[in-house]
Amino acid sequence: MTKSTTELSSVESLDLFKTKLQDYKVLIDTDIANYSNGFEAQSAEQFGENSRRSTVAFTELLNRGGKRIRGGLTMLAYEMFGGTDKDVAITAARVIEMLQAYVLIIDDIADRSPSRRGGPSAHMLLRDWHKKNRLKDDSQHFGESIATLAAMLGSHAATSLVSDIDVQAEYKVNALRTLNQNLMVTAHGQFNDIFNEVLETDDELSIENVLVWKTAYYTFVSPLQFGAELAGVGNGKLETLAQYGLHAGRAFQIGDDIVGTFSKEQESGKSPHDDIREGKRTLLIAYALKKSSKADAHYLRNCLGKQDLTNAEFERAKAIIEDSGALEHAHVEAQKSADAACKVLATQTDGWDPQSVEFLRQLVQYLVIRKS
Repeated sequence: MTKSTTELSSVESLDLFKTKLQDYKVLIDTDIANYSNGFEAQSAEQFGENSRRSTVAFTELLNRGGKRIRGGLTMLAYEMFGGTDKDVAITAARVIEMLQAYVLIIDDIADRSPSRRGGPSAHMLLRDWHKKNRLKDDSQHFGESIATLAAMLGSHAATSLVSDIDVQAEYKVNALRTLNQNLMVTAHGQFNDIFNEVLETDDELSIENVLVWKTAYYTFVSPLQFGAELAGVGNGKLETLAQYGLHAGRAFQIGDDIVGTFSKEQESGKSPHDDIREGKRTLLIAYALKKSSKADAHYLRNCLGKQDLTNAEFERAKAIIEDSGALEHAHVEAQKSADAACKVLATQTDGWDPQSVEFLRQLVQYLVIRKS
């Protein structure tokens, strides 16, 4: 006899969560690989080789995947509220993953990140192609220009897919409206993330705003609400998804900042130097600057935004962050947000599919212990 969710041990629940997330990933990876082949061929046939090469800059990043958390959440939300059409679910996941690739390409240009998901970022791939072929003008500018346009192409291709999803027109209109509203919030989060760097902001509220506006919306709120609206969900459940997503997104981003600095590149897919070299203002940095000695805080400030940061400088900056208690503080804050997300699930999800609710609970707990 199958155990109910409440009868499962924490280890069994975690194993089921990991299996379901992997199942979503396999489905999404297969679908995106097939879609990408057609997308590239269409670009070549209609617009020629230059357009094909530009499209590949988008699809290569899209196909590197990652865990497919956002696409998986889209499918989960659609299914959780009664959606049964597998084609709808996988197309919705593809839309979200394409928009994720679009955001990452823009983010990598803004952050001057040379790598993403274990390979060169899109603008670096194009820069290197330009260099290899010894073309006219500046390679870096070429790479960033074409990557930006490739990201734009991918975003419009993604939203155009929504019109072909086989659900009621009202559901599609509502889902697309909410999706774009959430992406606009993400854009404001990105604006403020960059402003925080150049203004050398240590204000915790400004940093908290970026955690919510940038990450929470596009990683949790947006995919969950998009999938749910395609299933015809009303505003009450959308609001509960948003409450869960805002807490879960905060836990995710704090964990991401920890992984970004304290994990190896092969684990995180990005150089651990990136956040400090970019001068990124995170909860880790704000706390370390506040709690460190005057000399250590001065040293850390000088490292932030230093494009030629050496490995020795990075290691000392990392030690300052850890010695200040910032690393432990970040772990505590991530767990607090995870607990708050779980409280939403425990108190506001009566009548929801219990297995899906358990997946969401296990997901947010997984986010605070992950290494990559």
